[in-house]
Amino acid sequence: MKLIECPRDAMQGLTEFIPTATKTAYLQALLAVGFDTLDFGSFVSPKAIPQLRDTAEVLAGLDLGRTNTRLLAIVANLRGAETAALHPEIQFIGFPLSVSETFQQRNTNKSTIEALAELARMQSLCEKTGKTLVTYLSMGFGNPYGDPWSPDIVAEFTRTLSNMGVGIVALSDTIGASTPATIEPLFSQLIPAFPAIEFGAHLHTTPGSWREKVQAAYLAGCRRFDGALGGFGGCPMATDVLTGNMATENLVAYFAEQGEELGLDMGALARAQAAAGGVFHF
Repeated sequence: MKLIECPRDAMQGLTEFIPTATKTAYLQALLAVGFDTLDFGSFVSPKAIPQLRDTAEVLAGLDLGRTNTRLLAIVANLRGAETAALHPEIQFIGFPLSVSETFQQRNTNKSTIEALAELARMQSLCEKTGKTLVTYLSMGFGNPYGDPWSPDIVAEFTRTLSNMGVGIVALSDTIGASTPATIEPLFSQLIPAFPAIEFGAHLHTTPGSWREKVQAAYLAGCRRFDGALGGFGGCPMATDVLTGNMATENLVAYFAEQGEELGLDMGALARAQAAAGGVFHF
């Protein structure tokens, strides 16, 4: 069972700039918890995501000597991936590939065909530099734009990624559109069909629907889940109204009920939750 904490996703849509020192201190608190991976920042245009313009400075300020948590950085193009690859502290490079053509254009200013070609170059770069590419299939459970979507379309995208050698694919509910009726069949179909791929669930949700979504993915075999403390965040490129991330504290509680051993320092988790209140003002 792997938990990926996503402060980058929680912060990116905030208009008020969080000071670099505040970001660094919060990430340091998260590193003490014992998450498998920390989605900590993004090497993208500061015009696109002003909040994350200090990712390199934040990274330089982290003390990584006492944590086993690995770092993941999100990029929107090959240039960003090349920048991320220069940092030995970063193990994972994440790229959002959209099942929706409209959202691919909104998010990365590329067509899906162009994004796939660039993703292939990123995979080659990761292989050469010892990084691991994580591909997020955004709008993986449907989209608000009327673009075609079906489980077969998601499977075809996954087949293309598998042929490239991509080893981690996170099905991403960018706008909170998923339901158990779409989550369970997708994971049940994809996990056995592509045994070489580690599938993750990046689910956005409202407070009342989180449990049914987590349960549907878990019972279908998913063992990699993204979350953000407090359920804060959302994609500013998707819609005008942000749908929150899956709250990490809910994931922790659910998996404890299932008897899963997460290996987290619960005292550090409580301290990180307290620190989050100062960062996000909730």
